[in-house]
Amino acid sequence: MEIRHLEYFIEVARHKSFSIAAEATHTSQPSISKAIKDLEAELGKALFYRSTKFVKLTDAGELVLEQAQQIVAAFRNINTQLEGLAKLQTGKIHIGLPPITAVTTFSHMLGAFKNEYPKIQIQLFEYGPKKIEASLEDGLLDFGIFTPEDKDLFEWIWFEQDPLSVIMHPNHPLALKECIDYKDFAGEQLILYNSDYKLHDIIIAGCKKAGINPEIAFETSQRELMTQMVAAKLGLALLPTKICEVLNPETIIYRPFSDSNLCLQLALIWKKGRYLPHAAQELLTFLKENYLLFN
Repeated sequence: MEIRHLEYFIEVARHKSFSIAAEATHTSQPSISKAIKDLEAELGKALFYRSTKFVKLTDAGELVLEQAQQIVAAFRNINTQLEGLAKLQTGKIHIGLPPITAVTTFSHMLGAFKNEYPKIQIQLFEYGPKKIEASLEDGLLDFGIFTPEDKDLFEWIWFEQDPLSVIMHPNHPLALKECIDYKDFAGEQLILYNSDYKLHDIIIAGCKKAGINPEIAFETSQRELMTQMVAAKLGLALLPTKICEVLNPETIIYRPFSDSNLCLQLALIWKKGRYLPHAAQELLTFLKENYLLFN
């Protein structure tokens, strides 16, 4: 068994694709396939279900993945120790973040980190919060960005708290109001976050508490699609205020929302007890030392 075979196996599990894993490792797909077959032959178990449409870990594959990650991480850590941790400025960090949220603050943090560590690669994966959480649990991501709840499973540092505002076409009747309330949604078409986002359920619950049965026109995870629909007069939407501030006021305007508790809260999250690669540890240390973050 070779370390590179385990590395290929981890990449196939992460991407659920032999071809994408080949691209990620700068290796040919036949080489990836052969390495996986050799690994399966050595272990005597099939590690993946294969079809023309997808690749999925078998039960044996799930068990091997956890051990493989520890072995690869330990092997890389040996090299780190030999080279001297203080001098290490290379590596790769995998971060999952929701595509619809405003992560302006985090973008600035990453920019500053890259200036300090230009050789560390940062791979961003746009997933819904629920998939990010599952990927962290499976060890496929180093960090995730969402609103955490499970203190037994995750650790985190908060970095963003942004109230939601209501966006609408400039000619919408509600544009005359200074502030929007749940009751103003009566009879209005809403364009919401899809069910991957906890805000989806919170908004619907808020409407029902106010005696409003929300009329949902669309649900999406794509911020651009949401704003295009609003600009086309297809409904109202709620977005973090930092996003609203940079929208074109000729096509979309925004008004503050009365529920001050309805806000986007984001944290940088990692799985408790999981070994973090040195590059990921460097990012965590850098953020704690250079930014006012809170646990």
